[in-house]
Amino acid sequence: MTAERSERILPASVDVIIAVWNNAGTIARAVRSALAAPEVNRVIVVDDRSTDDTAAVVAALIDEFGARLHLERMERNGGPAAARNRALALSDAPWVTILDGDDYFAPDRLRGLLSVSDGADLVADDLLQVREGAETANGSPLLGLDQTVALDLATFVAGNISQAGRLRKEYGFLKPMLRRAFLVQHGLRYDEELRLGEDFALYARALAAGAVFRVIPSATYVSVVRAGSLSGNHTKRDLERLRDSDKSLLRLTTLTADERRLIRQHYESIDARVQWLNVIDAVKARDVGAFLAPFLIRWSTCSFLVSRLLEQVVLRSRRLLGMV
Repeated sequence: MTAERSERILPASVDVIIAVWNNAGTIARAVRSALAAPEVNRVIVVDDRSTDDTAAVVAALIDEFGARLHLERMERNGGPAAARNRALALSDAPWVTILDGDDYFAPDRLRGLLSVSDGADLVADDLLQVREGAETANGSPLLGLDQTVALDLATFVAGNISQAGRLRKEYGFLKPMLRRAFLVQHGLRYDEELRLGEDFALYARALAAGAVFRVIPSATYVSVVRAGSLSGNHTKRDLERLRDSDKSLLRLTTLTADERRLIRQHYESIDARVQWLNVIDAVKARDVGAFLAPFLIRWSTCSFLVSRLLEQVVLRSRRLLGMV
């Protein structure tokens, strides 16, 4: 990075948004990691009606960090999208970035992102996935990039379509810096109907609006992998809402034929997971008609369901034989 470029980066040009729910044990680590960066203007924590001491922990940190740390409490639990929108409304820095309450930033993360931000609207790095309680040296990158990638809408959506036998490496998991002026110009906010995939939906909308999305290979966002995380626990209704958000995306008139094809494919991949839950419900209800109906929707869904059934047969057989 040249001296001229360094001078053009404001020392406090990023607001860090943390939507938090019941993370009393980890929120201090998250806040401290963000406020350690001189590039941070403010950390805005929005507590989504936690039932533990999360808000009290953040309030105590305000005594230490003063105006650089702001705490808001939602009137009711609205989900991460609603909490993030509240934080976005409070933000006034040129850039905003998301940090989950159980994750943290490695040193110099934001400096690295700002150094490559010229001409971009979203700038992300790889995620370093670390198991809870483990050292970062034992982490593994989500994407394993070896060079900077410029994402367009088609590439982004294709990278978020789950496929059998492929590890989950979706771009929608990334936590980019977002240029606040671009969000304002295009009226972009998180879809508050979503409690799953709200990041994917926002990034897809931004790319459809012409955003330049740059991803660098360094992995300095530390994503803590733990049991019971919100991203790993969702209802059928959560999946249905994510699936149906693709319908809204398909209404955009600027999409190319390839983009439409991939968004429909993404819709079908989410719907297959919905139909699997319908199959489970039908088995519990001993309803043969409801069991068979999902298999008749489309060939890709039928193939997915058959593979899941075979997995269950193998698993149950191993259990009966004492192999598990």
